[in-house]
Amino acid sequence: MNQVLYIKNAAQVITVGGASTAPKIREQMTDLQIIEHGGIVLENDRIAFVGSDIEAQKYVDRLETETRTICAEGKIVTPGLIDPHTHIVFAGSREKELEMRLQGDSYIEILKQGGGILYSTAQTRAAPEEELVEASKKRLDRFLLYGVTTLEAKSGYGLTVEDELKQLRAARRLNEMHPIDIVSTFMGAHAVPTEFKENPDEYVRIVIEEMLPKVAEEKLAEFCDVFCEEGVFTLQQSERILEAGKKLGLIPKIHADEIVQFGGAELAAKIGAISADHLLKASDEGIHMMAQKGVVAVLLPGTAFFLMEKPADARKMIEAGVPVALSTDRNPGSCPTESLPLIMNFACLTMKMTPAEVLTASTINAAHAIGRANEIGSIEVGKKADLVLFDAPNYQFLQYNFGVNLVEMVIKDGGVAVEGGKLL
Repeated sequence: MNQVLYIKNAAQVITVGGASTAPKIREQMTDLQIIEHGGIVLENDRIAFVGSDIEAQKYVDRLETETRTICAEGKIVTPGLIDPHTHIVFAGSREKELEMRLQGDSYIEILKQGGGILYSTAQTRAAPEEELVEASKKRLDRFLLYGVTTLEAKSGYGLTVEDELKQLRAARRLNEMHPIDIVSTFMGAHAVPTEFKENPDEYVRIVIEEMLPKVAEEKLAEFCDVFCEEGVFTLQQSERILEAGKKLGLIPKIHADEIVQFGGAELAAKIGAISADHLLKASDEGIHMMAQKGVVAVLLPGTAFFLMEKPADARKMIEAGVPVALSTDRNPGSCPTESLPLIMNFACLTMKMTPAEVLTASTINAAHAIGRANEIGSIEVGKKADLVLFDAPNYQFLQYNFGVNLVEMVIKDGGVAVEGGKLL
């Protein structure tokens, strides 16, 4: 039976259209393709019509199907928000590290003391898969309440063959059971585990020869990521891992230049990564190379804020022609939040991105960062019916109000998943 949903008379329908084949760059990021007093018709899980509300009503009148009408008067409609960089499958928490940082310890110093990623690894190794699923489901529920309809989830808190597979299997189960679509990334190269501290090359061998083949065999991930950073994985080790992943069909991503200027942005361009993430210390040459190769910069202003660091230079990247996306980096240590709208606020207030650029970065450019722009990220006929209704009269209002949740309704795959701020 054909299921029809008609979203009627929105103050603004912000389509963010026209960029399904390539991400938006420079001034394109401000082109939201807004329809004032717009209407949208959804048939089953797809967008069937988008345009003026007058024309949307005519489209509905021609249908011989019972239609549910949702009045969006005084509200805006955007594509479902997309989070292209998270670490949501984990056990335990690291609230004590906040005090350590306030007392002057750096991220790398905490890692060397057995904290950080290594602490989360110990907790995640000890947790059964079912526990990981239950804990992560709660996080996904909160993401959905904040308007996120698709997100990427990385492994990297197992750091053994079986525990990395356990994380990825948990993510696969969550994708099957939760409304949010989950795109999985293998990140066995998130840190060198304690047992290989004196022999990191042996751990790299295990990642390449033991972990990656099993991940590919079970089809547990689409992407391969590595923490290319001083004190973690070298440029040479990172390149070996990402090239090995490419041979097995995993698309490269890279945690690049977060702590020091390390050459990660240059490596991302060299190997043809789909995205390079963090980039707080990226060099001018690395930014230029990313722009030439179309590598998406996934920026994480919430992480910089929580670590009390200067954020990435979004303006320099946009002006250089790098496509910019935004993400929460949801993880237990450096950014424990599921609020992508708050991250969007931070992008304006700490990186001086405009409200229009922020919406582009959280929708269509984020979709490009996870290889989904042909399906999601904009409100266009034929795409998946993933939408958010915000209790806001215009798109600027979203960034003018910070620290509050203006999500009124979330539509996922053509069905209402959140209404009146509550999960259905």
